[in-house]
Amino acid sequence: MADPADHWWRDAVIYQVYIRSFADGNGDGLGDIAGIRSRLGYLADLGVDALWINPWYPSPMADAGYDVSDYRDVEPRFGTLAEAEALVTEAHEVGLRVLLDIVPNHTSDRHPWFRAAVEAGPGSRQRERYVFRPGRGEAGELPPNEWPSVFGGPAWHRVTEPDGTPGEWYLHLFAPEQPDVNWTHPEVQADFEATLRFWFDRGVDGFRIDVAHSLVKEEGLPDAEDAADLEWPRSPVEVDGRLERAPWRPHPFWDRDEVHEIYRQWRRVADSYDEPRVFVAEAWVDEPERLARYLRPDELHTAFNFTYLQAVWDAGYLRRVISETLDEQGAVGAPATWVLSNHDVARHVSRFARERDVPGSSLMQLLGRPADLALGRRRARAAVLLTLALPGGAYVYQGEELGLPEVEDLPDDVLEDPTWERSGHTDRGRDGCRVPLPWAGERPPYGFSPEGASAAPWLPQPDDWGPLTAQAQTGDPGSMLELYRAALSLRGRTPALGDGRLAWLDLPGGVLGFTREPGFACLVNVTGDPVPVPEGYGVLIASEDLEDGLLPAASAVWLTSNTR
Repeated sequence: MADPADHWWRDAVIYQVYIRSFADGNGDGLGDIAGIRSRLGYLADLGVDALWINPWYPSPMADAGYDVSDYRDVEPRFGTLAEAEALVTEAHEVGLRVLLDIVPNHTSDRHPWFRAAVEAGPGSRQRERYVFRPGRGEAGELPPNEWPSVFGGPAWHRVTEPDGTPGEWYLHLFAPEQPDVNWTHPEVQADFEATLRFWFDRGVDGFRIDVAHSLVKEEGLPDAEDAADLEWPRSPVEVDGRLERAPWRPHPFWDRDEVHEIYRQWRRVADSYDEPRVFVAEAWVDEPERLARYLRPDELHTAFNFTYLQAVWDAGYLRRVISETLDEQGAVGAPATWVLSNHDVARHVSRFARERDVPGSSLMQLLGRPADLALGRRRARAAVLLTLALPGGAYVYQGEELGLPEVEDLPDDVLEDPTWERSGHTDRGRDGCRVPLPWAGERPPYGFSPEGASAAPWLPQPDDWGPLTAQAQTGDPGSMLELYRAALSLRGRTPALGDGRLAWLDLPGGVLGFTREPGFACLVNVTGDPVPVPEGYGVLIASEDLEDGLLPAASAVWLTSNTR
């Protein structure tokens, strides 16, 4: 029988470290490995089980490190390989596991492979590692097909050949600096497996897989029959109390069936270690039964639940999303993984501050609408108690434990997200959720950089974040930080929580709740009138004070049976 410790990932709470913005150890205004090492005690005290670190590999930073030029080293601005190894060791010493980010769909255009491909010319074996094609039109002046880039514009870029003439086009589903690799090529497959082993051998406990639903493209790279067929993801619509989706149909470059064989091989690599390593998939796959395919016993361990992240603040909708997730992932023996925010979407305090009737992935589009941040924080407090009470694991995005909002007024000239330029300055991108954390003090840089640092943080912090610092919130029982600390501590000490099952309670409209054995209940008053807690229970923790024994709207409570 497998050691239960091998299954830590089934109910782990994992803290996402966006390295550029977590903590700056050397004063250059950019977060780094030294900064993470200095805050490991904070993470251990917070009560999380592991940290996931966004890419720290050498990169020109065209897309914040997701354009990797060397997968088996560390970006000098972040530190050294020796420092990375020390971080893993020190994290383990304080009880934290470490997951890294791997980017298998594309490399940087500065990667030695891609430079060799451009220099070698058409028909070369070097170009076979990428997706090069001749253009259409009389002189090849048109892209090979009509596929769009996620960051705006076409997904193709034309190279200048070694003789100086306009030449072939290469595929980039993201920025032009991120050429897609060809996953049918054996050298690509072997090299990424070598990267997995390189980091596993250094004690890394697993990987988050960037755009795990991509990698494989339809043979022949055909145009879509209808432009609507390229839209992705396709969010569910609520009809008569059910979540309904358009019928699934194959997509030319997302969620291809062939991708699963890649992950079966990766799973064999992970399982070859005495303590098996783990994977979590970033797979924007709306259909729950399609997402569950990534989580079959011989593939990946967990996947982010983006349907939950995109859910509207509505009791019935949340219940249906949760039930659907648990049913589909449970059918393949996989735990659910819950997430409220990450580095790619607007922070949920600011999302919850807006009324929203339609779920969707374009969460940045909410910004600029009228907002009630006090309401947003109140809902966020309730949401974290709901999230941490659900069966399975959860992810905490750095700063959400401080109640940070989206920074919506960053000056245009500091924006770095490639979406800003690729959209012709119509989409401000994701920088607003990536602003460096406030640790202490009354004014920027709020302890993000050492005192007397030579450079300002890479993105400016708001002048009114003093009350949101970790220092200011520590010891304040009404703060967001102390709510997270208390909830995470209780979660670790409550046998009913973590992996397992739930049973829904029959409650008035606007309210959802469930029980978990032994002797636990969670009640969330999403929008309803104040409701009494069920008889026979005592309060463990509440996101807001109960009023005469009633749970007010936009609040949640954890309960324990008095008969336990």
